[in-house]
Amino acid sequence: MTTSRTTRGLAVLATGALLWGLSAAPASADSERDAQWPIKKYDLANKVWPITQGDGVIVAVIDSGVAKHQDLEGQVVPGLNNSGAAGDERSDADGHGTAMAALIAGRGHGDGAGITGLAPKAKILPVKITQGGLDSQSGRDGQLAEAIRFAVDHGAKVVNMSFAGDSSRDTRDAITYAISRDVVLISSSGNGGNHDEPVDYPAAIPGVVAVGAVDEDGKLWAKSNKGPEVTLVAPGVNIESADSTSPTAYKKSDGTSDASALVSGIAALVRAKYPNLSAGQVINRMIKSAVAPPDKSTVPNNSYGYGIASPQRALEPNAAVDNGPKDNPLLNRPESQNSGNSAAPSAGASKPGAPAPGSNDSAAKDEKSGGSSMLLVGGAVAVLLVVVVIVLLVRRSRKGGGGGQGGPGGGGGAPYGGNPQQQAPYGAPTQGGYPPPQQQQYPPQQPPAGGNPYQR
Repeated sequence: MTTSRTTRGLAVLATGALLWGLSAAPASADSERDAQWPIKKYDLANKVWPITQGDGVIVAVIDSGVAKHQDLEGQVVPGLNNSGAAGDERSDADGHGTAMAALIAGRGHGDGAGITGLAPKAKILPVKITQGGLDSQSGRDGQLAEAIRFAVDHGAKVVNMSFAGDSSRDTRDAITYAISRDVVLISSSGNGGNHDEPVDYPAAIPGVVAVGAVDEDGKLWAKSNKGPEVTLVAPGVNIESADSTSPTAYKKSDGTSDASALVSGIAALVRAKYPNLSAGQVINRMIKSAVAPPDKSTVPNNSYGYGIASPQRALEPNAAVDNGPKDNPLLNRPESQNSGNSAAPSAGASKPGAPAPGSNDSAAKDEKSGGSSMLLVGGAVAVLLVVVVIVLLVRRSRKGGGGGQGGPGGGGGAPYGGNPQQQAPYGAPTQGGYPPPQQQQYPPQQPPAGGNPYQR
């Protein structure tokens, strides 16, 4: 795995790269289908595919390209090679993009053979952004932003970004553009969790569904990045998928890339079943229908987000799962101080709250001329603060003292501070803000029974 730390950003496909290529040799088709444990855990054949298979939904896979493979025959629409390399978007030097596409919309081949994705009737829009190896950098600045805009403008209703990229102003603007065009953006949280790495960009950008990885028992994968941006988790360990070395090749992999692709498949299923829902309502459904972690931890939390993404529960009838407001519920999500794990903003772009370019000289002059004034103002403010504190203490003592619930130190153990039953998961509740305080999920989350962490 390669984590981007350069101003050019886009350490392409780093998030899902870990342990790719463990086994790329062709195997029998039936054994490939049998090895797809997420298909069995989700019981897709009985509980999901009779409802929808993602018909009519285009999912953009911004990645290394999507090669021609027997399990993707007829599933890929014309896309874009934005990598600067020769060839088109149907070439894939390392197989990462091909694997993601198969996990989303693979259709297998023959009679129950080969890889099938969660949404086998969805279509894949490939947008290639890397020239080859997993450690390669982008050919030029702005590639990711251009890729996102291309995907939106060419009909994608879901965009999968299984890589560690940049947080530049161009990328943020492109994400804002996609959200304004009613697109669900999904990205992998990163594969450096065993080193306490924060959530990677672009997953950490507000509005993007950040996905972590869990194993077959629903336990968080040790290398899945953690942080308040984590929205959902999904299968990401020992995942069988298609490989690009030949039209009949397969491989196994571990990583949050795979988990992100599977959540993109779930989003495609919801969009197909409920085409009138906004992207924000689709995200809300996935959040509220997530299955509780097997460790019974309170959600949302920095490891599991809202829980394990569930296609079956996300497809419950409208009366069962409140769709919520149309706005993206993740736009008000706090963004961790993640600058050490992301690329710096592109040239000429300033970070939110930072001085505008070219303002350093004037700021320095102001600091010199106004230093003494600031000292005087600071002293006055300090005196005023002391008076306010004394007044508050007197009032509190007259009321009989006692700590207020939900204040600093009150609420005992709420993951985001305050009373866990009243605190909004992403910042303080405001009128029109979303999600509302501690949304009730339907059915109420309970640890899964019967040994299957992917079912109720």
